[in-house]
Amino acid sequence: MNWQGALTALAIGVLMGIVRERRFQSDGSKAGLRTHALVSLLGYVAWSLGNWPFFGVILAVAALVYSGYRVTATKDPGLTGEIAVLVTLMLSALVHRDAAMAVGLGVLGATLLEFKQISHRFTRVWISQQELHDALVLAVAALVVMPLLPEQPLDPWNALRPATLWRIVVLVMTVGMLGHLAQRLLGERWGLQVAGFFSGLVSSTAAIAHLGPKARQDATLTNSASAAALLSNLASMLLMFGVIGAVAPGLLQAVAWPMVAACLALLTVALLFLGKGSSAAASSIKLSESAFKLSHALMLALLMGGVSLLSAGLQALFGGTGVMVTAVVVAIVEVHAAAASVAQMSLSSALPSSLASWSLVAVLASSAAAKTLLAGFTGGLAFGWRVGLGLWLMVLSATVTLMLPMAALAMEVMPR
Repeated sequence: MNWQGALTALAIGVLMGIVRERRFQSDGSKAGLRTHALVSLLGYVAWSLGNWPFFGVILAVAALVYSGYRVTATKDPGLTGEIAVLVTLMLSALVHRDAAMAVGLGVLGATLLEFKQISHRFTRVWISQQELHDALVLAVAALVVMPLLPEQPLDPWNALRPATLWRIVVLVMTVGMLGHLAQRLLGERWGLQVAGFFSGLVSSTAAIAHLGPKARQDATLTNSASAAALLSNLASMLLMFGVIGAVAPGLLQAVAWPMVAACLALLTVALLFLGKGSSAAASSIKLSESAFKLSHALMLALLMGGVSLLSAGLQALFGGTGVMVTAVVVAIVEVHAAAASVAQMSLSSALPSSLASWSLVAVLASSAAAKTLLAGFTGGLAFGWRVGLGLWLMVLSATVTLMLPMAALAMEVMPR
């Protein structure tokens, strides 16, 4: 026991007590600044005297807290003040073992006490019942289910790994949750483009199909709708980054610069049309009540698993060409499943890194072709060529960036 430790414990008690003292009139709390300060000194001294004295102090303080609660229960049925006293007692004892952690937890505890109104508003007003349900589902998926799944493949081609597929499910749900919260905060203020971007985290194809008729019906929305469609594909590209990284981190490093170049191309063209768009364009994509659809995440994971099995089978028959053809065909419908199958084959060493990189570019090209046709069909020529311009510049940027190291190597080996 030393003076520095005692003063640290006292500081924790004073901090907790000040916060409670300020609310003395509103909640009828009997434990204010002096009570918390004395409890902190009592806890610090009792711990230094041994286990039994400290245990006796815990019982005594708990009995006093209970007696005080019996008196104030009719006016204040909450237990926050009583629990705060016990927290102060335990943190003062923790100073003996880890003073820095005790101080940090004391600051955190005081912050929680101070933010009473904000916490009540958050739980009762800001967050809906459906959003709370979605958050719990995500927590169970990430913290309970995922650690239980095996990393070992279930098939002879090393294509189906339960833990990898479930990481995709968790990734899709997490992105959906973040996108839902961001769109809820910004969508009404920033309008069509923000809504388009976050809708791309679910399906950029669906976003284009939704935005096309808007542009066809109102020509003044063509530029704004085109920018929103391209931003939805930018969000889809960012999700592809996550999918590839979750399946094969090594492949992500190999294609990082081409993918970054593709994203920059999309963003540049989107900003070009955004600057020419109507400032009055409002969000036409309504915010759904659910942050994500678990069924969508599960179906995407199942599709990725099926495509990975198909790619593995075709790779065994036709080599890397079979994988590339499968990925290109699947990308017409679902680009993330196609990218995941390529990453899975790269991870199992069935597909060389260089061929996997070009397969991903081919996936982008296949997706760009399908989406360009969809944009022209749903939104007309003006909407179609704008969306197509951004998508094909995305493909061109990725292709050129991927070719640069090869060109540099060719220059080095050329005879001088």
